[in-house]
Amino acid sequence: MSNLPAPVRVSPLIKFGRWSLLSVGIVYGAFHQSRLSRKEAAIREVELKQKAIRDEKLAAEKKLATEKEIAELEALAK
Repeated sequence: MSNLPAPVRVSPLIKFGRWSLLSVGIVYGAFHQSRLSRKEAAIREVELKQKAIRDEKLAAEKKLATEKEIAELEALAK
């Protein structure tokens, strides 16, 4: 078998410090995630509004291009 020494007893102060830092890290992570989620939701709302405007412009441009192409084809057919 292996010749490992007996485990050393960890100080209660060190254990408390480790668990405290872990807890603080988890709370900070949850707070940070919440803050970033709200910021991202606001950005998504703005992008959705801009997307609607952009889609309308693209549809109008596509319609004009289609009408122009049809007019050109009719001119060629005559």
